[in-house]
Amino acid sequence: MTDKTMASQSEANDAAFIKIEGDVSSGLLIVCDHARNHMPQDYGNLGLPSSAFERHIAYDIGVEAVVRRMCKALNCPAVLSNFSRLLIDPNRGADDPTLIMRLSDGQIVPGNHPITPAEKRSRIERFHAPYHDAIAKQIEAFETAGITPALFSVHSFTPVWKGAHRPWQVAMLRDVDTGFHSHMVAALRKNADLTVGDNEPYDGALAGDCMHTHGLRRGLQHALVELRQDLIADEAGQSHWAQMLAKPVRDFTVKPENRTKQFVASRTGPYMRIES
Repeated sequence: MTDKTMASQSEANDAAFIKIEGDVSSGLLIVCDHARNHMPQDYGNLGLPSSAFERHIAYDIGVEAVVRRMCKALNCPAVLSNFSRLLIDPNRGADDPTLIMRLSDGQIVPGNHPITPAEKRSRIERFHAPYHDAIAKQIEAFETAGITPALFSVHSFTPVWKGAHRPWQVAMLRDVDTGFHSHMVAALRKNADLTVGDNEPYDGALAGDCMHTHGLRRGLQHALVELRQDLIADEAGQSHWAQMLAKPVRDFTVKPENRTKQFVASRTGPYMRIES
């Protein structure tokens, strides 16, 4: 089954995730929490105009194509969300107050307010939990094969926030750096033309988020990249950044000694709102 076929079936069935097949010997699993702006038919548009789903509030613009190109270059598997973050945000813990947004970057989301406890549970069970289960099962597939994987999470951010232009083309976020993060920062900063954010414009410490759940708690090497959306808005930019990231990711993950489990304390601090 091709990736394109899998994607079309996922859309038809309103599946919570898309899985891209790859070789576990790559030692790498890519995850993409905000890959799509897709809404299940029974939810309509949550009372929003269709234009809202072209904005960053609905998904991370450009990232799905980058992930697909990286998977092809690295022959690694990936798990991508197949629903809009406006429905429920898979990069939040199930008890995070920003799990289901009522207001996002000035946009009121009518379909999310008011929301009953039963409806919240339904969205968790139908979308949030299956996405995370898919990631967990893929990690288990690596471990069954005797391979400790590294995780690489791909996101994107807006070029302008609250009227201020952001100078970074790319950023790496972290909570605890177990090696993968600093490797990526150093590799990207070798390019003198890049302004690389190190835990900016956001702080990567977010209790209950995807990397906290599947990386930090499991002791796995993990790194999270943020790409500026105007740079990956077309095929040329998506191809360029997939290539830019693939080499340093491969350089790190190809060495089994770099993927040894790091048993670090799990953070249980307060939730932090990450803007887009």
